[in-house]
Amino acid sequence: MKKILIEELKKYPIIAAVKNEQELENALRTKCRMVFILFGDICSISGISERIKSSGKIAVVHIDLITGLSSSDVAVQFIAENTKIDGIISTKSSLIKRAYELGLITVQRVFMIDSIALKNVMQHIKHDYADFIEILPGALPKVIRSILSNVNINIISGGLVNDFEDVNAILKAGAIAVSTSNKRLWPS
Repeated sequence: MKKILIEELKKYPIIAAVKNEQELENALRTKCRMVFILFGDICSISGISERIKSSGKIAVVHIDLITGLSSSDVAVQFIAENTKIDGIISTKSSLIKRAYELGLITVQRVFMIDSIALKNVMQHIKHDYADFIEILPGALPKVIRSILSNVNINIISGGLVNDFEDVNAILKAGAIAVSTSNKRLWPS
């Protein structure tokens, strides 16, 4: 699944990041192959994942944002066993590790706020179970190049991506994809 995902992202490097039902409906009508779910609760996440999967798309949930789930391994197990989710996003390395063990796609989300954050990312990448690192904010091509010059990992970048100029700069820097809630950037 993960090799197929990488090939799909090379074809369609824009990931629809959805924060509500209307954005989800819009994303399901696009050519985006992957949808990042940034909303929902323990009661609705199964239905959300079902709709994404029935549209032929890859469903990845930001588990930290799902109301009613704790920051524990059992939350990841719940997602794996009770939904059609393909993967998780989290800022928590322990959840990424558990998802990896359960065979889910793993996206470690990191906020690049200073040089300490960059140093921490470099350490986590070498010892982590992330299939992808998602760097926020997205418009940091120099940081993307710096990370890629030191380690071999697929990078997704998102946050504050305003236009196709940002998308192109991110991809040119070496990111495999761009996650964005800006529907003007989603391929129709």
